[in-house]
Amino acid sequence: MTRKTWIWIAAGLTAAALAATFVIEPGSRRLIATVAAPPAPTPIGWIAQLELIAGDGVRGLRDGAAAQARFADPYGLARSGNGTLYLSDAGDSNRIRMIRPDGSVATVAGSKEGFADGVGTAAAFNTPSGLALDSAGNLYVADTGNHAIRKISKLGAVTTLAGTGIAGYRDGPGAQAQFNGPIGVAVDQRGRVFVADTYNDRIRVIQPDGTVSTLAGGDKPGFLDGAAAIARFDTPTALALDAQGLLWVADSRNKALRKVEPDGDVITLTLVPDSEGGNPLYRPSALAIAHDGVMYVGDMLSGLTFQIRPDGNWTVLTGQAQEQRLSLPAAMTLDRDGAVYVTDAASYRVHRIAPAAAQPIASVAGPSPQDPLPFTAGRWPLKPQDGWHEVVGTLGEVRGDGQHESRDHLHGGLDIRGDIGQQVLAIADAKVSNPSSAWGFGNLGEGAALDQISYIHMRVGRTAQGEPIDPARFQPIMDDAGKIERMRLLRGTRFKAGDVLGTINAMAHVHLSLGAAGYERNAISLDFNHYADHYPPRIERIELLDALAQPLRTKLKGRVLVSRALSGLQIVAEAWDQVDDNLPRRRLGLYALGYQWLDAAGQPLPGYESPRMNIEFNRLPSQADATKTVYAPDSGISVHGSAITRFRYVLTNTVRDGQLSAGLWLPSELQPGDYTLRITARDYSGNEAAANRDLAVTLQ
Repeated sequence: MTRKTWIWIAAGLTAAALAATFVIEPGSRRLIATVAAPPAPTPIGWIAQLELIAGDGVRGLRDGAAAQARFADPYGLARSGNGTLYLSDAGDSNRIRMIRPDGSVATVAGSKEGFADGVGTAAAFNTPSGLALDSAGNLYVADTGNHAIRKISKLGAVTTLAGTGIAGYRDGPGAQAQFNGPIGVAVDQRGRVFVADTYNDRIRVIQPDGTVSTLAGGDKPGFLDGAAAIARFDTPTALALDAQGLLWVADSRNKALRKVEPDGDVITLTLVPDSEGGNPLYRPSALAIAHDGVMYVGDMLSGLTFQIRPDGNWTVLTGQAQEQRLSLPAAMTLDRDGAVYVTDAASYRVHRIAPAAAQPIASVAGPSPQDPLPFTAGRWPLKPQDGWHEVVGTLGEVRGDGQHESRDHLHGGLDIRGDIGQQVLAIADAKVSNPSSAWGFGNLGEGAALDQISYIHMRVGRTAQGEPIDPARFQPIMDDAGKIERMRLLRGTRFKAGDVLGTINAMAHVHLSLGAAGYERNAISLDFNHYADHYPPRIERIELLDALAQPLRTKLKGRVLVSRALSGLQIVAEAWDQVDDNLPRRRLGLYALGYQWLDAAGQPLPGYESPRMNIEFNRLPSQADATKTVYAPDSGISVHGSAITRFRYVLTNTVRDGQLSAGLWLPSELQPGDYTLRITARDYSGNEAAANRDLAVTLQ
């Protein structure tokens, strides 16, 4: 036989059909077979656009139209040949949901948290995570909280493929095998189901007859390539099979992508370093692979999504712009056109990442501002939970690095003073979503994330003497000498308000962070019992800075002289706040600041009828340069441990709703004459500074 490519021009033929190869019988020219043309190579470095597929960004449970649908913890994701998206919805939903090709959302199986087989809503799951579809249309579920792998038939019947419902490690027949919080799952053409046995740090495989065996990994977390029994993983989360049937693993805490050969040998993909010479991945959590080996990876810590070539070169797809940053990319899948679908677990949304159109649509990312706050009943994280405690830091305050940089980062939460060794208590009921939700063991920044609230500067799950508090929920990882080297907090673990989470470390305060990473909200909104602020903010000074960040100091009759020829000025106000019952020396940052221009008679100029409130710390910006955009030089503390912090706000720059931009005031916008620059400085309780708020200016 010979092959000849024909080009057909006919109504209704798709591009794929036009690219098909036709097999012609020699001599007769009779068509006897067609062979699909190989797919085109995956484009590299394409400009991506984040499109919302489903979810209004409010946590909940609601089927129906995509834009109104609600999810509690949308995690695993799989796409069928007809375009249906299946997703696991954990949290308080514990269901398997689907998004039909028409965009409507419906429940496939599950109804409440539990462990039960059955059809549809008669079945029960506990924190379902990774999903995978086989060639027959059966859906496999990594049922994390039940330590089991479940199977859902095309008719919606749920059965347990392997796992007893009790955490452990045991190979053998499916009904006797044990897992420990499996999160990732994949299935090959032979019907073998691969499992990322996350907290056993192993890769397991379930044969078509149900027998479970270990493919690779050992008895403790580590980072080691080599033969199956030698290789080590650390909190593997996502799995994906490439076109050759080789298994790839998103090895989360190792910040790595690992390949597992059929015999269990493990090889780590070497990634090209980033511009600073480091690993671009921090906590890879989502993974999908194109036909030619190009990988798509979501990182739960940075919120970025990547395209990674087989040679280790990579590019960022989404997340460098704040409006396209995901809070917890949990799973990915591809469609036939190469578009990427991704679940954003902490924002309760499902997105599509596609090439940017000529007319880009507005991206909708992150949780909705209308997402309800966790119910805390005003509790504090220390005893007495219904009594007052001193607040020593608020959202958006300038912080240094303790060495030479006084404007190193923005403070991301609310600090509450406590004694070293004092117990830290949960302020709300919570269920852990993040697979790696405890960090910084032994460091001052040690902490843990429980749902929407993170508790930082504590010995997680340990007493002041370092002894475990609750090993069933805070699982200690031991070193070779039998000492604790870190604590694990498993996805799906539940807590009640008042539960002990750990003890305060040498920082002598608890830092509460509210909201998903990159979308932190102001924790004062939790309305703590007996918290009060009746003090108006205090403005120390107002300055106009030139292009060299130097203040204009020339005055005439008590007025600052400003040349209209200057190209642009920064308006800087140094101000701070105090709250009731705090120590007098305890200076806190403000919530909102702005400015307006008044004429010689004290009346607002056109365009300044209301203050331009450019700074509002309702949500924290995530950009690396945010601190130096919000604060002028000499902000922060010059000596580590100083009791006094200077807050010098640049009011011509903007920070609001997590967005950040720089700006200048142009003197040329006003005619020569006398004016008053009035500053509005407001705390979260609504108090405004009344003294020292005006700067007299003469333009010439």
